[in-house]
Amino acid sequence: MPDRIVQEELELLARVRDTLAKIAEPEAPSEVGLVQDLHGIRDQLLDGAPDPYDQTQLTLRFHVQSSVLDQLRKSRQTPRVEHGSPYFAHLRLREHGRVRDLCIGKATRLDSGLRIVDWRNAPIAQLFYRYQQGDEYEEEISGRLQAGNVEARRTVTIRAGALERVEAPEGVFVPDTSAPDGWRVSARSLPRLAGGEGAALRVQAGEGGARRLGTDPSGRPLRADKRLPDIAGLIDAAQFDLITRPSTGLVVIRGAAGSGKTTVALHRIAYLAYDDPRIDSNATLFVVFSPGLRDYVSHVLPALGAPRVAVRTFHQWSSEVRRRHFPQLPDRPRDDTPALVARLKLHPALETALERQVARAPGPPSRARAIDDWISVLGDLPFLESVFAEEAPDAFRPGHLEEAVAHCRRQLEAVQSYLAGDRAAGAELDPEDDALLLRAWQLRNGPLLAPDGGPLQLRHIAIDEVQDFSPLEVRVLIECAGEQRSVTLAGDTQQHVMQAAGFTDWSQFFRHLGLAAAHVDTLQISYRSSAEITRFALELLGPLREKDLALMTTRSGPPVEIFHYTEHGACIAALADALHSLSSAEPLASVAVLTPSHELSEIYFRGLQQSEVPRLRWVQQQNFAFTPGVEVTEIDQVKGLEYDYVVLAGCDASHFPPDAKSRRLLHVGATRAVHQLWVTCVGEPSAVVEEAERACGVDAAAWSGAYALTPSTSRS
Repeated sequence: MPDRIVQEELELLARVRDTLAKIAEPEAPSEVGLVQDLHGIRDQLLDGAPDPYDQTQLTLRFHVQSSVLDQLRKSRQTPRVEHGSPYFAHLRLREHGRVRDLCIGKATRLDSGLRIVDWRNAPIAQLFYRYQQGDEYEEEISGRLQAGNVEARRTVTIRAGALERVEAPEGVFVPDTSAPDGWRVSARSLPRLAGGEGAALRVQAGEGGARRLGTDPSGRPLRADKRLPDIAGLIDAAQFDLITRPSTGLVVIRGAAGSGKTTVALHRIAYLAYDDPRIDSNATLFVVFSPGLRDYVSHVLPALGAPRVAVRTFHQWSSEVRRRHFPQLPDRPRDDTPALVARLKLHPALETALERQVARAPGPPSRARAIDDWISVLGDLPFLESVFAEEAPDAFRPGHLEEAVAHCRRQLEAVQSYLAGDRAAGAELDPEDDALLLRAWQLRNGPLLAPDGGPLQLRHIAIDEVQDFSPLEVRVLIECAGEQRSVTLAGDTQQHVMQAAGFTDWSQFFRHLGLAAAHVDTLQISYRSSAEITRFALELLGPLREKDLALMTTRSGPPVEIFHYTEHGACIAALADALHSLSSAEPLASVAVLTPSHELSEIYFRGLQQSEVPRLRWVQQQNFAFTPGVEVTEIDQVKGLEYDYVVLAGCDASHFPPDAKSRRLLHVGATRAVHQLWVTCVGEPSAVVEEAERACGVDAAAWSGAYALTPSTSRS
């Protein structure tokens, strides 16, 4: 017989499946009669009732019947228990000597002896997220105080009606035909976020080093069990608390890479939408920094039951809204804005400059005046010098502000010629101008406008990777949240890589937003990377590491390895051998080869392509596939994404000098790895990497075989 725990879960699943098979899903009333009635009323209205009173009554009746039909159709969209996968967790509670089993799933079914509740809205589901097995609990649930003991808390994977995995404090149980009872048990790791098509598949790592990607120290594959539990069953108590906060007000989530910031922001929207279906609409906005993360989030939200939420990069959203408010401005965006100009236009001091411009040039609100405010601020050097002298005296080196304003003046002259009718003036807007123009509109004219001409009032706004947005951009968004201020901000200043924008200090950021008293919630458990990867990634930050951000990891894995080469050809050949082996042993693995530049990405892609590495892709414009295989791209393209295995290529002194930008980029690249991280250097290694290597005692190894590496003690 299987282990007692497995036997209990098999019996519970059998009872649930048997009950579901015997009872029919409640059918919603037919809409045929309503539709026919509406057609009849419409025909009478079109024919024209002779009496105005009759017309009023018909119109009223039409609206009433339309509302009833709308409610009927919405009721059919209510989540239902899936027979093939009815729940993802099992909770056994003992209260006053009475024991009951509760199943946690994506829908509620409480009739005919079933006890399946929706994790998002069933009050009793909070016990699963807040308590562990063996804990005593006392909670007010549905207005009644309930107290008892959690006798069992298990996560299960059920597919096609079959039990494929049981995760309990006693161990992890998976089917194994070679085992005497048909099940294999292994030691249980702490919870980790996992699951969902398009996400990297997690693996469990053994202790010690592995010389081949995807193997434990004995050489055995690490990915024997690819069946992972539903992600909602792995949300921890701190994350659940953030997800279930009230819909009004500001929720600020701070956490290191892999701590679940994006997961919390996404599930918070799903949670709010379950309580208020109006949240699941284009009146809810999820803002991301990169197109790659936008594509990923757009894929995840429908799976969470919120398919209508608008997912945009900020530049995509601001460009759309700016065109609606300023249709007379040139539509052609500039894609080569000088860094100095971008830094000026994104600086928080520009908010102050716009406010003072409106005060010094009073007048009635209008589109033209907002444009004039934008032009007047960017083209007035003495005015900007006075603002920066007061707000940020060290923001620009001598002469740099003058250089940036001179560029802006040339741009503005072309725009003014364009507005005067000269369509050949070559006028262009920088992407950074969108936020400035929208903020100028808000300060001069009030709320931004929705497509129907009314005020733009968003029901909820979530901003991911907020550290890479300028405070002015975030201010524009928050002003669209209305009085409810239903906003979620998620970020990590340690991953701040946009030098022209963003922030590195939370308190200063809130001051720019006028939110001096904002509270920041910190997630302190990193679920993505192993302890070895996490430590190395933190050491890469050096003095930039936030000491007050206590970070815990949930598992150990192979050590980070650093390989030294004399030229890229040898590195590519060795990588090709390793990737061929990994592809055969683990066809579902996701691998990223991350480089510091587009040119180096091309070199590695062409070399690996020539080596016929299977499922190889070169990601050039964030067109990530979110499927197994090997993707070659630059580090700054992968913010917010993750891979089973990561190779940081070209980590030499010429590409990564010991400055803040290099430290953060390398940190971002390292923390994309779920299980295993390799670092390769050609020529002189980056001092940042050597510093982290010394701090961690990382193995600087030599590849055996034809492609030998230069030992760490002899860097030739």
